[in-house]
Amino acid sequence: MTNSIDLIILVVYVIGITVFGCSFFFRKGSGDADTFMSGGMRLPTWTIALSIFATHVSSLSFLGLPAKAFLTNWNPYVLSITVPIAAVIAAIWFIPFYRNSGCLSAYSFLEGRFGAWARLYASACFIIMQSARAGVILYLLALLMKSVLGYSVVSIILITGIATIIYSMMGGLSAVVWTDAIQSLILIGGTVLCIVLLGFKIPNLGEGISVAWDAGKFSLGSLSLSDWSTETFWVTFFYAMFINLQNFGIDQSFTQRYVAAKTTKAAVKSLLSSAFLYLVTTLLFVLIGSLLWIWTQNTSDELPAEVVARCDSVFPWFIVHKLPVGASGLLVAAIVAAAMSTVSTTLNSGATVLLEDYWKRFFPARATEKSNIAFLRYASIGLGLFAVAVAVAVMNVTSALTAFWAMQSVLSGGMLGLFLLGAFSRRCQPTRAAIAAICGFAVLIWVTFGQKILPLPQLLHINLAIVLGTLTLVLIGAGCPWKRGNE
Repeated sequence: MTNSIDLIILVVYVIGITVFGCSFFFRKGSGDADTFMSGGMRLPTWTIALSIFATHVSSLSFLGLPAKAFLTNWNPYVLSITVPIAAVIAAIWFIPFYRNSGCLSAYSFLEGRFGAWARLYASACFIIMQSARAGVILYLLALLMKSVLGYSVVSIILITGIATIIYSMMGGLSAVVWTDAIQSLILIGGTVLCIVLLGFKIPNLGEGISVAWDAGKFSLGSLSLSDWSTETFWVTFFYAMFINLQNFGIDQSFTQRYVAAKTTKAAVKSLLSSAFLYLVTTLLFVLIGSLLWIWTQNTSDELPAEVVARCDSVFPWFIVHKLPVGASGLLVAAIVAAAMSTVSTTLNSGATVLLEDYWKRFFPARATEKSNIAFLRYASIGLGLFAVAVAVAVMNVTSALTAFWAMQSVLSGGMLGLFLLGAFSRRCQPTRAAIAAICGFAVLIWVTFGQKILPLPQLLHINLAIVLGTLTLVLIGAGCPWKRGNE
């Protein structure tokens, strides 16, 4: 970013959102641990809706979805299609459940059902998975910012990560939700702006769309029911259903917002509104990828070889080199907004889980109001630094979105299956649940690494790991014939 206008836009945004988030530190109740985790249960419905949307959408979506659509087709949009379905299920069952439970941790239910091991297992999986996601998000952001500013990826990861850590640590959930709302509006505006500008850049747009259609760039994937080793429509659909049910049903990042809403009706309205917004916005993301592909087919300009080699770099390169002054700065600010909103949510929800599930359990005598708020802030810092480390570690992958999907499928650890087992199988006791969890995790490992360990053909796509792992856990836990004690 060589012009001062774009640079000023970006710097003003980053400083402004950080200062705004930090301002919540000086507001009433900022020193209260419950307020830090729940926002005092007085946050407006529209801000929670935008915050849920921002949690779901990140630089993984803003950069990853266009990259996947540019490289292949609209298959990743299948994940978005399942979001409203999962949201309706969550609105009917999960939101009332969490609102009535009175617990801030999404995993407290598992302890009452199966014992402490289940709660600690699920919460550990959540913390690792979401920290890994935050790391990938920071990496994708740094990839863009390197093209914009010319600084090293590592230095950008550190600067962005530290800025997000500061306001998340100081302002708590109120800061996260309100900054999410602002960042969501910037993200949506930047996306629409990009579609418009990209459309004007393409000569003979109608003809280009026809060529892209014939090339299968708008395809949702093969409908084959015999191919389960590639990203067909059905592989992505089943993966997406399980992932989205897990997100809306047992992911602390989402359930914490259900509790923070003023009423159950407000929580339902927030979730359904965010699902609709996600469906529309991610459609624009994959459209950007297709338009980028059309642009490369209809222009004499050639992408540099290093950009072509990494599909994640195509969209950032276009933003920096092909958009007019001012537009580049706005779009970069939108991508920064997407990244910071999701990372800040991860830090707050992760710190909440660490306090509720670990600190209060293992150090009950030290869990005073003063020590709790201090722990939450230190935990936010620690989780942020872990995310920064992950961001540095994934710098050499070909497609960050593909890498994260695989990582998420494995790190899910059967959380959804364990929760469903506890909710719907009353005869399943702790021992049986533990055996089912071990078997489910073994299936996850087999689907992910089996063909790498043994010289066998790859029969199942890695994204199906969460599907088969969850089903294995539920079927074994609910249907095992053996009995123990008075079961």
